Amino acid sequence: MKKISTFLLISALLTSPFALAANTDDDLAEKQAESISIGSGWTLIRNDTLRNIKTYAKQEDNKKFRSFKIDMVVDAPLETVAKVHFDVENIKKWYWSTSESKLLKKVSDTEYYYYQVYRTPIVPDRDVIIHAKIEPYTAEKGFMVLNLEAVPDYMPIQGSYVRMSAHNMAIKMTPVEGGSKTHLEVEGYIDPSGVSPAWAINFYQRKSPYITMVGLSRMVQQPQYSAEAPSPFRYKR
Repeated sequence: MKKISTFLLISALLTSPFALAANTDDDLAEKQAESISIGSGWTLIRNDTLRNIKTYAKQEDNKKFRSFKIDMVVDAPLETVAKVHFDVENIKKWYWSTSESKLLKKVSDTEYYYYQVYRTPIVPDRDVIIHAKIEPYTAEKGFMVLNLEAVPDYMPIQGSYVRMSAHNMAIKMTPVEGGSKTHLEVEGYIDPSGVSPAWAINFYQRKSPYITMVGLSRMVQQPQYSAEAPSPFRYKR
């Protein structure tokens, strides 16, 4: 029975939306690197030279699952990349395996709370409440930071979802090439909580950052995020 359950889980993982999204013709043009150490414990997981995306993973002693890191050059200016992240209602259109996303509370023009639901095969879906704080871009700093942190007790668990205990990220956005592009640097850690095999969760965490960045690269091309479009939150001082 255990072997059958494991087989079903593997099958679901390999046929889930994020896995299928990776099997595109564009993958023929990318260079993928596995198990290349870059120091400080980080291991290069994927190097997509076509889309300028690199993803990394690290197993830290005090954490159950791997941390992740992303290094990407987005073909869009800072204000566009920031607006895509701020558009909470449409996170589900580009963020890996997200079925629902909505704004819960706007505290100020640099702080807000939002809700996100992840589809997960075999095991119950996960939900998370995220507290977002913005450190706006300044000429002196030269970059903007979006800090995300899970707040599991912000509201009661919804339905049959499992509430995620950690969904923490620091997203640094730096204008490059005269402001026409944005250097995106992300470090984060996610703990989905509940009962799931550690190997399955680590599989997700190795794949999902890349798939999410592919979604972001498509989303920044949408006209609603142009320079003329208003921003719900402040990205620049």
